[in-house]
Amino acid sequence: MSGKDEYYNRAKQEGYRARSAYKLKQLDETTGLLGQGRTVVDLGAAPGGWLQVAAETVGPDGTVVGVDRQRIDDLEDPDATVEYVRGDMTDESTKEEIRERVGADGEELPVDAVVSDMAPNMTGEYDLDHARSVHLARQAFEVALDVLGAGGDFAVKVFDGRDLDDLEDEIDEEFEYVRRVRPDASRESSSELYLVAKGRLTAPVREGDELEVTIDDVGSEGDGVAKVDGFTLFVDGVEEGETVDVRVGDVKPNFAFAEPLE
Repeated sequence: MSGKDEYYNRAKQEGYRARSAYKLKQLDETTGLLGQGRTVVDLGAAPGGWLQVAAETVGPDGTVVGVDRQRIDDLEDPDATVEYVRGDMTDESTKEEIRERVGADGEELPVDAVVSDMAPNMTGEYDLDHARSVHLARQAFEVALDVLGAGGDFAVKVFDGRDLDDLEDEIDEEFEYVRRVRPDASRESSSELYLVAKGRLTAPVREGDELEVTIDDVGSEGDGVAKVDGFTLFVDGVEEGETVDVRVGDVKPNFAFAEPLE
């Protein structure tokens, strides 16, 4: 039995709206995208196969928002709270509606994951289809930057090709790390893969930055504690009250490490 037949038949038997549901299941198993109680935004969600998987996985304490220009039929008895936003994901009005549906309050964005299985209309010309897929993925990435909270995750489909490295580098700058994943449910003949980025960085600093900070406190591990626009920076080998020049090292969603400059 071909991969296509296997996942198509499984989707019919198990009540999923599309065989692509198994791609999200496998991405979640591999990278931990979803999880109980999380808030997930699904871009290009019609017909709703990924919404079904997300709703099952986040459970009764979670929220899933499906976004598409097409109408999405309501899920039957979903496990999670499911919201539907009809509109172009690139429109500011659509992004504002997403924020409203997830209960965004001021600068606090509670979205834990943004996922996208969108693909361009295929022309059969590989380079063109690849370029269009990268453009679509970049649009989804821009939405993710607008709505993801600190530490949030992002997964997007793209076709392999010459522009993939540049896209991956752009995404990597905004997250702790990014990896390429090819789910088993993807058709063997397909060039599609998924870029999965973990740990959205909203910090006002990046690795390699050099700046002057004042040590406000000393933490339990002995590191000095400084604040940069409210963001915590742990500095090794300093004392409370010092003002020092530092170079930023490892950056996490909610804090970063730095070393004094010699």
